[in-house]
Amino acid sequence: MALKIRLTRGGTKKRPFYSIVVADSRSPRDGRFIEKLGTYNPMLDKGHAERVVLKSERIQHWLKVGALPSERVQRFLGDAGLAAKPEIRQTPQKSAPKAKAQERAKAAAAAAGEAAGEAAQA
Repeated sequence: MALKIRLTRGGTKKRPFYSIVVADSRSPRDGRFIEKLGTYNPMLDKGHAERVVLKSERIQHWLKVGALPSERVQRFLGDAGLAAKPEIRQTPQKSAPKAKAQERAKAAAAAAGEAAGEAAQA
């Protein structure tokens, strides 16, 4: 049985609230789980103490048993010092502006720089 430590969504529409659970990887996202390990409330400020609440002893137990955390949970564990922080994913190169758009941006920046230079001389 492959175990995952992942988020299950709760709350109402446009007011999300997540539980951090350990579950069989084949069970649905909001379906059956084995144990609740904490909560995540994205509606709170990042510095708020109640934003991420973890049961560290139980999380360490499940990690030793072989449960694999999802990417988001891995970030929470890294912030809490319970596991290594994952490396930050790079922005895909497909989303970068194409050659013509880059040329237009350079031309616009050059024109703005010249205008600023002329305004400073006047």
